[in-house]
Amino acid sequence: MEAVFFDMDGLLVDTEKVWLELETEVMATLGGEWTPEHQSHLVGGSMERTVAYMLAVSGSDVHPQTLRQWMVDGMVARLARGVRVMPGASELLDALRAEGVPVALVTSSLKEIAEAVLTSVGRDRFDVIVTADDVERTKPDPEPYLTACSLLGVQPVRCVILEDSPNGVAAGTAAGCAVVAVPSLLPIEPAPGRLVIDSLTEITTDDLRALVADPTR
Repeated sequence: MEAVFFDMDGLLVDTEKVWLELETEVMATLGGEWTPEHQSHLVGGSMERTVAYMLAVSGSDVHPQTLRQWMVDGMVARLARGVRVMPGASELLDALRAEGVPVALVTSSLKEIAEAVLTSVGRDRFDVIVTADDVERTKPDPEPYLTACSLLGVQPVRCVILEDSPNGVAAGTAAGCAVVAVPSLLPIEPAPGRLVIDSLTEITTDDLRALVADPTR
């Protein structure tokens, strides 16, 4: 196992509730209504996709760049108050660091939002950070994970990604990595090269190595 890649929203930190709160508030400003079902369409997606979807649902004529800035400013302000790390994430991060395994954060969120999260989590816990600002195509395209592999100088087939969304799982699989899925808002089915668990508390570094060694398990 040459490296492990963590997704951010819903996997490393419990931000899906924060996104729902902000999206509901912004949608009210746009003159529309927002539900968890609407949010489920955007899990693991980019800010551009979120903005386009919210404008389509609301029918608002607000400029996309204006809405984008509302979303970024709203998330950064909320994250500045602190964010909850998902159960088992810190322990797994610490174990990987102790064993000298390179770790990357690979997220579809914008750099400004990722930096706000890392203020709470600790940027120095990651060797590489890949955000939406660092790629041309976000998840489910494999580019974010292939970018992380390139930056670390590792082979995708020797890496494990940790994800909570179908988009992220698709990106990791397309990149050629082994996948550990911890579903949040949307279901994810087990598959060859993919281990599905309920919480990061259920996984160890030995489990990750075993998945790389035998991706069909």
